[in-house]
Amino acid sequence: MDTLKLEILTPNGLIYDGEAMSVTLPGEEGEFGVLANHSSISTLLEAGVIDIEKEDKSVESILISWGVVNVDEKKVIVLVEGAVAIRGESESAIAQALGEAKELISSIADSNPAIASVSAKIESAAKRLI
Repeated sequence: MDTLKLEILTPNGLIYDGEAMSVTLPGEEGEFGVLANHSSISTLLEAGVIDIEKEDKSVESILISWGVVNVDEKKVIVLVEGAVAIRGESESAIAQALGEAKELISSIADSNPAIASVSAKIESAAKRLI
């Protein structure tokens, strides 16, 4: 199966740069998935979770505040205001990532009615890592 190149950038720098089998994004009009050879699209993203399915079938989750995405047949570029990757090799690294994610959620809580859904996805992502 083909892969696509994925880049997730914030004003503070690169959060993710790698190959992916698929990417699920929190679009302004609802979640949508992207596979290799997807038709070109540019759209707004709302606060939510980006799920990245890697070549080894593992899934990495990244919490975002809001942003934009540009998709073409081979590459997905995501520009976001804030992002936290929910990953780590140890429980303390995961706990730190969850703490940062909760801070990001707090900063956007007043602007998005779907925060409860985002919180549930973060907890689910954390359980997959532990």
